[in-house]
Amino acid sequence: MEKKMLIIFLYFSLLFCVIGASNVPAIFIFGDSIFDAGNNHYNINCSAQADFPPYGSNFFHHATGRFTNGRTVADFISQFIGIPLQKPFLEAQLEIVNGTQKTFPSNGLNFASAGSGVLRATNNDSGVTPIQDQLQQFRTLVEQNHIDKKIIEKSLFLFESGSNDIFNYFIPFETPTLMPDAYVQSMLIEVANFLDIIYKFGARKISVFALGPVGCVPARALLGPSAPVTKCYGKMNKMVKNYNMGLENLVKGIPLKYHGAVGVYGAVYETIQTFRVNPKRYGFADVGNACCGYGTLGGELQCGKEGYTICNNPNEFLFWDFFHPSERTYKLISKALWAGKHSRIRPFNLMTLTNMTLSQL
Repeated sequence: MEKKMLIIFLYFSLLFCVIGASNVPAIFIFGDSIFDAGNNHYNINCSAQADFPPYGSNFFHHATGRFTNGRTVADFISQFIGIPLQKPFLEAQLEIVNGTQKTFPSNGLNFASAGSGVLRATNNDSGVTPIQDQLQQFRTLVEQNHIDKKIIEKSLFLFESGSNDIFNYFIPFETPTLMPDAYVQSMLIEVANFLDIIYKFGARKISVFALGPVGCVPARALLGPSAPVTKCYGKMNKMVKNYNMGLENLVKGIPLKYHGAVGVYGAVYETIQTFRVNPKRYGFADVGNACCGYGTLGGELQCGKEGYTICNNPNEFLFWDFFHPSERTYKLISKALWAGKHSRIRPFNLMTLTNMTLSQL
């Protein structure tokens, strides 16, 4: 009898998730290389690229412009909801221009650009699309009625950006003009402005993801003798934690500042640190080196560039390349964000958020 009741419970739980998922018809994605699904590939002036092998090799079996060996967090969340993966905005725009498509996709768009930051000046010489311009791309589509405003209200908005701003703060040949705390505050001002504008143009379900421990990426080997390689870069991670704290405070203010909107904060930093502290529990054999790269920590050369080496089993590595997690790491993070407890995402998880109707916001 107990077994039968358990089966009935599981059936209705699954049914609730499937029905609830229809409350989110689309996802709109903003950020950097953690989310970029190929926008930079369609920007001929951009030097930050992952549109060559072996990127994408373990899922798509070809390079898509994603800076990992397979899917990103945004991709997994789409699959959990049950909608197709979002196209890069620049790809969808090109299809409209050349006539292969008449309308923009109804399942959302990905505006993220690898190498970009929340500060307009971050990597602007690399041709990346900063968060302000990503926002303008979205705004223009809404103003020109290319996106149904009723869909926007029901859609999930994903935001993750800031790691490039903080990493660049420690580049030896660039002297910072602001102290660390002031620099972080200047970043948070831009995020607050971003939230203001997406709300104005219809966003009601907003997910803000914290940065991971940027000071632990293998690329810290590029920063010279000031950066430790036998341990994470503490000063960098301190800035990351301050920024993350500011992000969470902004999220807490969403229902107070924006009528009818709700926000969740994904505690990605803590989630990744859990993997690093107890790697075997999560199936990792290496949480320090890049699977694909070259030199100290595999962090001195981008994956796919001449002279790179690649590991035999990317699933056992926390990092795929010098900056970015492996697909398996992204999958574990995604599961924590989708159905995780308060320590992973708060005030509730993405499954709960997607199941909420507009009347519940």
